[in-house]
Amino acid sequence: MSKKILLAYPKSPLMNREDRCQQPIKDLLVIPPLPPTDLMYLAAIAEQEGFEAKIQDYSIGGDFVEDLKEFKPDYLLINVTTATMQSDLDCLKIAKKFNPKIITIAKGAIFLTKNSEILLKQKQINFIISGEPEETLKELLHGEKAPKDILGLWYREGFLAKFSGVRPFIQNLDELPFPARHLIDNNFYRRPDNNKVQAVIKVSRGCPHHCFFCLATPVNGCKVRMRSPKSILAEVKECMTKYKIKNFIFWSDIFNHDREWTMNLCQQIIDSGLKFTWSANTRADTADEKMAKYMYRAGCRLVSIGVESGSQYILDKIGKNITLNDVRDTVKAFKRAKIKIYNYFVLGLPWEDEDTAGQTIDFAIELDSDFVSFYTAAPLPGTRFYNYVRNEFHEEIEDFTNVYFNPAVKTYSLSKERVLELNKIAIKAFYLRPAYIFKMLTKIRSFYEIKSYFLMGLKILFSK
Repeated sequence: MSKKILLAYPKSPLMNREDRCQQPIKDLLVIPPLPPTDLMYLAAIAEQEGFEAKIQDYSIGGDFVEDLKEFKPDYLLINVTTATMQSDLDCLKIAKKFNPKIITIAKGAIFLTKNSEILLKQKQINFIISGEPEETLKELLHGEKAPKDILGLWYREGFLAKFSGVRPFIQNLDELPFPARHLIDNNFYRRPDNNKVQAVIKVSRGCPHHCFFCLATPVNGCKVRMRSPKSILAEVKECMTKYKIKNFIFWSDIFNHDREWTMNLCQQIIDSGLKFTWSANTRADTADEKMAKYMYRAGCRLVSIGVESGSQYILDKIGKNITLNDVRDTVKAFKRAKIKIYNYFVLGLPWEDEDTAGQTIDFAIELDSDFVSFYTAAPLPGTRFYNYVRNEFHEEIEDFTNVYFNPAVKTYSLSKERVLELNKIAIKAFYLRPAYIFKMLTKIRSFYEIKSYFLMGLKILFSK
């Protein structure tokens, strides 16, 4: 009889729980819930090891205790976010009370820093995975190695927390199995504009830029590791034939880092004859008009750009290594290619003042993209920002609840309350422009777009 593993997102407000991108859905204007792709990779690994796997996102439904009773897992692995850490870990207490012999495993970006202290305080945890989890879980489930010999693992030895050592990143991502999509309800994850099912395909990992506030480099390393176009297309084909999915997010830390790879992927998609649409993120200094047109021909219909600030001073301080003109040129290139644009901005970084915040709002309006998000700066553990706050402001942040939209720290010039006010001013200044409203109304092509924009408008109008 095969052993069983339950892989779970614990019950919480609906969130996107990817390690580098931990966000509550209710505060996002146009980003839909994303499938638990990280758990699907791990479930596929478990199945290769002969385990029966079950995936459950309890924020969208399901009864945790009933699953413990009916499924009877030997192992329980949970994704832990910084904002929901304690409530996430509490579910392991429930599991241990129900079955003291169950092996509990926690993973998440929080464990890049707060690992030994959590392991010693939270006795319901058997193991913590720190770093890239797939190979660590594989060796743990395989059962032939002692914990001390499994790299990337925190474990308890008597009254001490022990770490087996840092696990090197997986260099050939093509070796990973495709995510176990058969274990989730794919129909739940839909595009907001056309209500069609959408899947996430992870095309690369890693980012060399290590921006001040970002977890991408700490989580996935500074080397960009790209899957081959052949592997990506094979996964696309599986989604299209097996699950009837034709809409995708090409998930990466930096999609178009390697121009040759990007152009090659687009060309192979075009040559394949497959008809599907996809979105991706992009840096503002690595795309041009030729690339944008190739991306459109290959099915790209939306790109997200981390602009972060309209102040060159702020961009330089956070090590973004782009200029405002880089952003202008990239936005123009994608507009000419008829690809929609989603720009991200951050307000409340340590050097923010009234002038720089105003420059950001003005720049967002100048760029006039299709969508924007204004986040409040979040000093998450593992980032340079977190260490800066501790060293410069002498603050130890304990509550990370909703830090993307509710400032956890002041700036040198602005209170937390003023940063929150400026964030709300920015959202309304961008979205309530008559010219913007008219532009978006002329682009509506479906009932679901009308519904999505209507709900987005209500959020903006009635935000306090």
